[in-house]
Amino acid sequence: MSERDMNWRTLGSEYLIRRPWLTARRDTVELPDGTVNDEYYVLEYPDWINVIAVTGGGQYVFVRQYRHGIGQTCHEIVAGVIESGEQPEAAARRELAEETGYGGGVWTELMVISPNASTVTNVTHCFLAVGVELMGSQHLDKTEDIEVCLFSRDEVRRMLERGDIKQALMAAPLWRVFAEGLPNI
Repeated sequence: MSERDMNWRTLGSEYLIRRPWLTARRDTVELPDGTVNDEYYVLEYPDWINVIAVTGGGQYVFVRQYRHGIGQTCHEIVAGVIESGEQPEAAARRELAEETGYGGGVWTELMVISPNASTVTNVTHCFLAVGVELMGSQHLDKTEDIEVCLFSRDEVRRMLERGDIKQALMAAPLWRVFAEGLPNI
């Protein structure tokens, strides 16, 4: 395996936009061979979480919501932003409770993945929560319109096979769970 240093050197950065949900900058970078790229764009986001939640009865807890970027209403696993100072698992538990009212269970961090390692600064912490139960009601933000849906393992598998789960950051950990199976807890 090669140990050659492939890191780029940042020669300068200019912020183009700084908003609560979008921060974009243009970097001037120098590659190891001396090539300079003066228009390399980077999006800065806080880290995210997502949760594959499975009830004691084997039902997968999903949410259904409209996604404006692709103009579709989608079935998804719970996901959200890690607040400043919050630990990933605490954020995952909070988001599951807020979006669905479910909680409890045994939690495992499955993987940490990047939405797009070439242009995005954050990562997504993917959790599996087995044995969750309904503990309360949803507590949605004013901009959230989310329905809770329960699906069997077979239904989720068919959704994956048909390509119904559009968000790659959700499909990846779901495929991992289907490849490895649920842990014996």
